[in-house]
Amino acid sequence: MIENYSFGKIVIDGVSYRSDVIVTPQEVISNWWRRKGHELCIADICKVVEEYQPEILVVGTGKFGLMKILPETEDFLQERNVRLIVLKTGDAWKRFNSESAQAQVVGAFHLTC
Repeated sequence: MIENYSFGKIVIDGVSYRSDVIVTPQEVISNWWRRKGHELCIADICKVVEEYQPEILVVGTGKFGLMKILPETEDFLQERNVRLIVLKTGDAWKRFNSESAQAQVVGAFHLTC
């Protein structure tokens, strides 16, 4: 469960992370980097989507929402019947928690801008 978020920091199950993370039902993948910085492309999430087969992917686009989801990434998720929820990270972590209580959810969180 995600406990808190502030610019550049997220707390998950009592552990503080200061780099972007992917959160699955089984693990936290820290030091998550995207190939194109502020763009989420298929290569950034395909492995985790294929491995965990989430019903929902919650994407936190940063404090100010600067990370963008590429159209082909949206198509990739739609083809796999993964519902995409895109919010600024300050809202996304809370939505991740609420959705996780009811569904198989993966979260991808950009922690800064």
